[in-house]
Amino acid sequence: MNVEVQLISTDFDGTFFAEFENPPVPLKLQQLIRDLQSRGAKWVINTGRDMSSLMETLGRAHLGIHPDYLVLVEREIHIHHDSQYIGFEEWNSACAADHAEVFKRVRPDLPRIVRWIEQRFRATLYEDAYSPFCLIAENNADADAIHAYLEEYCATIPGLAVVRNDVYARFSHANYNKGTALARLAALAGVARERVFAIGDHLNDLPMLSRQYAGFVAAPQNAIPPVKDAVLKENGYVSPHAQGWGVADALQVAMGGSPGFLA
Repeated sequence: MNVEVQLISTDFDGTFFAEFENPPVPLKLQQLIRDLQSRGAKWVINTGRDMSSLMETLGRAHLGIHPDYLVLVEREIHIHHDSQYIGFEEWNSACAADHAEVFKRVRPDLPRIVRWIEQRFRATLYEDAYSPFCLIAENNADADAIHAYLEEYCATIPGLAVVRNDVYARFSHANYNKGTALARLAALAGVARERVFAIGDHLNDLPMLSRQYAGFVAAPQNAIPPVKDAVLKENGYVSPHAQGWGVADALQVAMGGSPGFLA
């Protein structure tokens, strides 16, 4: 498939960035993104991390490139301007208000939800600035069972969703995710859906790995099976390379290169 990529959306951990690799982001991938940016393309890191966590990690990675946009906590949009990232107020204000409204409906039920989990599993439960309910399960089997329970609960509250990544989960508003944020960025940048590239490796990436939001969807070799299956159902591309090398490979394929071959 040969696509004129104008907006590149990459998940961060496990996709673009591999903490224990040296370098954590392949130089080949950095060069590809740099070349695309020089031709007018925009790059967004689309992550579940918050600003401080992402900025600290990017600083330690000593990258030679900088994202044009950030999507943080799978929902907030920030735009690069004069060496800093400025929140996109129109989107972020509506996002905050809608989350506050749905979380208000959830709070009376939290003691019951916490009690159900604590009676069956050993898990860490807490509230943070982004959700009144956050979970760290002991293992993926426990996380799967809790996830199913939370999905059933979400079906009873209009607008509520559970966002899952590995053993981590939290409540969120169903209208704000990596996919809807990517669509808003594409509109802001004036990029047609067909020119959007999206790649990710875990469950919280699924909303953006859809032809509804991106003309080319992909997953690296290390993506979990449900993500690979979803990408293939969208006629996307699963790279034989892991993490950043998988992103570089998928970008080359999107632009007409040979699958699995990295020049």
